[in-house]
Amino acid sequence: MKHRNPTIFLLFVLLAIVFPILLITSDRSVTSQTRERRINSPDESKSNNENDAGKTPAVPATAEFVKVDVDLVTVDALVLQKNTARIVGGLKKEDFLIYEDGTKQEITHFSQDSLPLSVLLLIDRGGCLDPFGDKVHHAAVEAVSRLKPVDEVAVMTYHDTTRLLQGFTRNRTLIEDALRRIPPHDEEADHCLNKLFADAADYMIRAGNPVGRRVIVVITGVTRNFDCLDGPSGKFAAQAIYESGSVVCGIIPKEMGQGLENGIMVWATRMGKLGGQPYLDIENLANETGGELLSDKPENLNTTFQTLMDHLRSRYNLAFVSTNKKRDGTMRKLKIDVQPQVAKSQGKLVVKARRSYVAPN
Repeated sequence: MKHRNPTIFLLFVLLAIVFPILLITSDRSVTSQTRERRINSPDESKSNNENDAGKTPAVPATAEFVKVDVDLVTVDALVLQKNTARIVGGLKKEDFLIYEDGTKQEITHFSQDSLPLSVLLLIDRGGCLDPFGDKVHHAAVEAVSRLKPVDEVAVMTYHDTTRLLQGFTRNRTLIEDALRRIPPHDEEADHCLNKLFADAADYMIRAGNPVGRRVIVVITGVTRNFDCLDGPSGKFAAQAIYESGSVVCGIIPKEMGQGLENGIMVWATRMGKLGGQPYLDIENLANETGGELLSDKPENLNTTFQTLMDHLRSRYNLAFVSTNKKRDGTMRKLKIDVQPQVAKSQGKLVVKARRSYVAPN
């Protein structure tokens, strides 16, 4: 059901429902999957959008068909200096440590900036404020133009429902056209994050390059929201994201009122949690998948997008075959770190990487 202002509406609902409850009680790296999938050829687009047109640039013939071993677990890791946030490059396989559920794993594959990116842009069209103004649009176009020819991009918008404007393609003209066709902002609509991430994960699994690095970039002013009742649960959506192997990142345009709107939702979801109200938190998804949320004024977002792209390009790709051979579909905890001697020579370091993965069945 739509309402004039979803944030204020939820606030009044909480005041009416959650507070009485408080008074009474006051005393989702990647688990690789075996699948054979065609990726874009010179005369074939991967988009599922019937309005897509044009041809994608040619890619090497060796990339036409790929098969991935189910037992191989791949993890992206970004290493930054804690005090300066500078990227730490030049590390080797032996500089890293990987633990699964506390058990050390042997790194069998290692690379940096060698895998193509599959970037799914999610653009918020609901709520009180529009996060996708002219300056943000320009920054997004510039960011896409900096990607490598082998990288693919898709565009999806959301509020009460999700809409795929452009399926994965390497054709930058199609992407720029999709960004020009972003639907108008609807302040009567909600931010249905549970629907969004369930749909994004499903599309990423079906259409993303299976040998690429999957990245979801959300452009929004609101990072939390309650689950919309006519969609899957936020817990289900988060699990789907983990299973898709996607890294979740966010771009937050800081404008007048944005901090207030987001602050209200953060406060409301905290109160709602005490009353058992489910919600989804983009920041939590970013932390769990090894991504990050970056925010700045719209006029500075060119630099912000560039920082994000630099971080995506500077990630190390590590893979291992788990010593736990059970195919039980359980969530397994990951810890990625660097050797003590590396930290000693580089200073305090921060390693951003996914914290868990779902074992195959």
